[in-house]
Amino acid sequence: MNTQPFDFDTPVDRSATDSEKWDKYQGRDVIPLWVADMDFRSPPAVIEALHQRIEHGVFGYTHPPQGLVEAVLDHLERDFGWQVQSEWLVWLPGLVCGLNVLSRAVGEAGDEVITFTPVYPPFMSAPTLSQRTTVKVPLQLHDGRWVADMERLERAITPRTKLLLLCSPHNPVGRAWTRDELQQFAAVAERHDLVIGSDDIHAGLILDEGTRHLPIAALSPETARRTITLLAPSKTYNIPGLGCSFAVISDPALRRSFIKAAGRIVPHVNLLGYTAAEAAYRHGEPWRHDLLSYLRGNRDLLAEAVARMPGLTTYHVEATYLAWIDTRAAGISDPGRFFEEAGVGLSNGFEFDAPGFVRLNFGCARGLLKEALQRMERALRQR
Repeated sequence: MNTQPFDFDTPVDRSATDSEKWDKYQGRDVIPLWVADMDFRSPPAVIEALHQRIEHGVFGYTHPPQGLVEAVLDHLERDFGWQVQSEWLVWLPGLVCGLNVLSRAVGEAGDEVITFTPVYPPFMSAPTLSQRTTVKVPLQLHDGRWVADMERLERAITPRTKLLLLCSPHNPVGRAWTRDELQQFAAVAERHDLVIGSDDIHAGLILDEGTRHLPIAALSPETARRTITLLAPSKTYNIPGLGCSFAVISDPALRRSFIKAAGRIVPHVNLLGYTAAEAAYRHGEPWRHDLLSYLRGNRDLLAEAVARMPGLTTYHVEATYLAWIDTRAAGISDPGRFFEEAGVGLSNGFEFDAPGFVRLNFGCARGLLKEALQRMERALRQR
């Protein structure tokens, strides 16, 4: 059991590691705070498990370890109060892959997939790539909080709508949906006989103390029967490059459709992904506890800094390590480029169907975050 806080303050040099995040601005003085990839070393238990597996020296085809299955089931019940059976699990090499399989598994070509925007870009591209039509329902700001417009959702549903795609917690606006909100989504799905696809990849990153993530499938057996939930340890434990994810599907017919849609196109999870996932779920909780505390500090620092920046507004981040920042009042035509020229690399809002916004990843050493925020404020005041 860890008795000392884990070190999130000491920067890790990620140059010369083929990092997608850092190599984007290679050779330039730009702090990369864009893609959802934290700069922290993974939990020591994960690193140690990988060392042990590598020492064996044979890296053949590998099926999901029974120990990992048990660790996942324990994690879902312990952390979310969700009792899941092992046969409900379908393993995947990534969540984006899962979104694409999901879109193919429900309905047929020409059907509609409905989702809330702004949203992680694959929510909009996966249906299109699956010969479905993406229907976008904008989230609304209410008292400084992003909420779903349920009336607009209902109006947007047609007889061709077959799938409701949820991001829960929601990327990029940082919402942790409440039980009441999830019940409203479930009720709409029941009234219109929709399948629910719920991407819960940030489920382990609830920042608000006293709030617990609730998978929509855990509301009731009835809701579970129409739900495909996508999960992974990758964001929570900072192991996205190891590619181990899974779907939870309780309904046998829906599970068969999902597996059929995956076919022989979707590759197996690699053995190191399995190893890291099991170690994370079994032994990563002390590290995650300290991580959440550190991220809360970064979140609060960011909120205070943005409040001082002319023309910028941000919103309370309930979950994830991603801040959604409104730059429209600043009158910047291309905020992504503006801040990049100021030495801070952010995700541009138009990619999320929200021009005028930027997304900032604060999963980094606090000193680096402070420097980035200072660069942003200085650039705004010097315009």
